[in-house]
Amino acid sequence: MSHILDRPVWNALRTVHAALAEGGDQALRYPPSIVPFAASADSSAASLEALEDLLALGEAAALVETGPIDTPPGLTILSNARLVQMIAERPYQRIVDSRIVPLTEADAEDMLALAALTKPGPFTLRAQNLGAFWGMKIDGRLVAMAGQRMRQTGFAELSGLCTHPDFQGRGFGKLLFRFVAGEISARDETAYLHAYAANSSAISLYSALGFGLRAEMNFRIVRHSR
Repeated sequence: MSHILDRPVWNALRTVHAALAEGGDQALRYPPSIVPFAASADSSAASLEALEDLLALGEAAALVETGPIDTPPGLTILSNARLVQMIAERPYQRIVDSRIVPLTEADAEDMLALAALTKPGPFTLRAQNLGAFWGMKIDGRLVAMAGQRMRQTGFAELSGLCTHPDFQGRGFGKLLFRFVAGEISARDETAYLHAYAANSSAISLYSALGFGLRAEMNFRIVRHSR
């Protein structure tokens, strides 16, 4: 039987993030101003056509599945990559640390700038619409952050983890990782994440922090070309 995280985008938009969903029974996407993820209901011609119709001419979207990704003829494939999906092997204790502060809309520009510098994955000014983010600041400057992205029933994706290059090596990333995982566990949900399969250093770190490999994933960027 398939797991709810085998098709994380579709199942997030059908459950916890249903209020954010654009589309219908055959294809759904997040508002592109929040995150560019989209998914078809299945690989039928009708569902793939509905996925194509969700995108405006020239618009791009990201697709992620455990199985092969079928692409309608009107969408051009820009890139393909392999990801690993890792999942918390145990609940995490909640952490109290005065250095970690909630991030708000007032921090959005700084969050986007940090993400653009460190490239933790797709990130927009409206990323906080998906879930809470927290950060660490030094002299008013945002130097590290992490938060939550996709959510399905019983699960939440730990995402946006990054530290400014000038402040790496101080343990900020590990602390925020454990903090966000603890916040997810406190809701009786299980934390999971995605990483590029080639990023062996990140995978080793996440493994050391208590996440295990759940599945290999296909990741594709497409653009509406007709």
